[in-house]
Amino acid sequence: MNIAFAAFMLMQTVVHMTTPASPVLPTINIAHTEARPFVETADAMRDVDLALAAAVAGDDKVIVIMGANWCHDSRALAGWFAMPRFATMLSGRYQVVYVDVGTPQTGHGRNLDIAKRFGIKKVKGTPLVMVLSADGKLLNGAKDAASWRNAASGGEQAIFVTPKGVAATV
Repeated sequence: MNIAFAAFMLMQTVVHMTTPASPVLPTINIAHTEARPFVETADAMRDVDLALAAAVAGDDKVIVIMGANWCHDSRALAGWFAMPRFATMLSGRYQVVYVDVGTPQTGHGRNLDIAKRFGIKKVKGTPLVMVLSADGKLLNGAKDAASWRNAASGGEQAIFVTPKGVAATV
């Protein structure tokens, strides 16, 4: 059963059980906030290098999220990662770096050399999520890296599922 549908049905049951004559519909809050962590002026390559160095020191992996603040899905993924469930999962295991890519689809991209550095030839959409070993090896494939492009509509459980190709490394 679809999680959103199950939640909706549960909400309807609770509303009818607790307020049968209520003319006001319940407010359904989005489970995450849309963060805006992508900084145009950041030295993104330096940030990635620092994360890799920290990963070596802490025996971590690195997650590089290439996105932009204009992108609803990029902001949503960043918001999900800030939630306690994800923050707990990521803490002590991953160094997370947010890289602003501008608008590559209109020819105004930036920091695209970072994707190329790790074997991703082209950033076709955002967010693009690369999972790296501490020594800089891409652990998920290009197809998986691009599969996060519907992060806003995927829901918490879809985001929480371990990316394909990384399961053995988690």
